[in-house]
Amino acid sequence: MTTATLSNPLDTFKRLNQPKGVMKLGLFTRALVLFAGTTMTVVCVAAIARAFLGFAPDLPHLGNAAVMFHVTTVVPCVPLGLYLLIAPKGTATHKALGKLWVALMVVTATSTLFIHEGMALSWIHVFVPITYRASWIIVSSARKGDIKRHKAEIVSLFLGALMIPGIFAIILPGRLMNVMLFG
Repeated sequence: MTTATLSNPLDTFKRLNQPKGVMKLGLFTRALVLFAGTTMTVVCVAAIARAFLGFAPDLPHLGNAAVMFHVTTVVPCVPLGLYLLIAPKGTATHKALGKLWVALMVVTATSTLFIHEGMALSWIHVFVPITYRASWIIVSSARKGDIKRHKAEIVSLFLGALMIPGIFAIILPGRLMNVMLFG
């Protein structure tokens, strides 16, 4: 007599998150990237729209060139990163936009070093070396053809070094995004 066995729920989750191809995202990862990227893009557009329409209070941040440069380089990283993670991979467009995205991420990370008076760094600056490291691995793994590592680093950089500081920029009082959104 045989008994029916239930598969391990963790195995079921792993199967759902297995990509169909090397560079394709699994179901869970794709959903997380879509949710995070879309939400952050909408929030950025709303904050910028509120400021341009005059619904935000005075923004002394705009007088700081380093802050303006940082915002100018980081905001495009959100929708561009989302597009690159969701769109077809390996095309000439993907490669060109990918190089642009990595360059923007490195410039964005570097610009944070000039935002605070006297180079006073805070805990959020831990993302600077993380971004440098991940960017190096993204480029080197792509050149070596190690697409699995390339993908893992891009997803980690997008969700970690882009989304986490972005969330804190929104929720911490006094930060530019927080002021633009909530006054």
